[in-house]
Amino acid sequence: MPTWAAGSKRPPALPHGFTLMELLVVVALIAVATAVVSLSLRDSADSALQRDAERLAVLLETGRAQARANGLPVVWRTQEKAAQPVQSFVFEGLPPPGLPQNWLTDTTRAASGSAITLGPEPLIEPQAVAILSAVAPGRTLWVVTDGLRPFRVQNNAVWVGP
Repeated sequence: MPTWAAGSKRPPALPHGFTLMELLVVVALIAVATAVVSLSLRDSADSALQRDAERLAVLLETGRAQARANGLPVVWRTQEKAAQPVQSFVFEGLPPPGLPQNWLTDTTRAASGSAITLGPEPLIEPQAVAILSAVAPGRTLWVVTDGLRPFRVQNNAVWVGP
């Protein structure tokens, strides 16, 4: 280990730290990587529509079960409010607090004037409702039941499967 004393020569100073240019390059690379990751994690319109349709199927089954348990007629229908650009829905006939009345995504819509009778009888007629996306106009999912089995999400309006 060298000893520094008066009169001894100092070795040339070693560079300490990073230059401004090196820091700017690193920050730019991090910004680009963050942008790529955030764009790849964005929720697509198809997955948002699928999620809303599956949630509606579960809500309809819940409303159906509550209608049978309470012995009350329950009807699900869409609601168009002039003051709001977002469509909502309501479960008429359920006691408070009821069930959720909004879509998870503001771009999801059901066919206007849609209504589904959920009970109180354990057997209901076959029913279907079209679920659409405002940002993916060609994409339609159907929430259907044959009247006996639970509601489920399909690509067509006719009950398919076991």
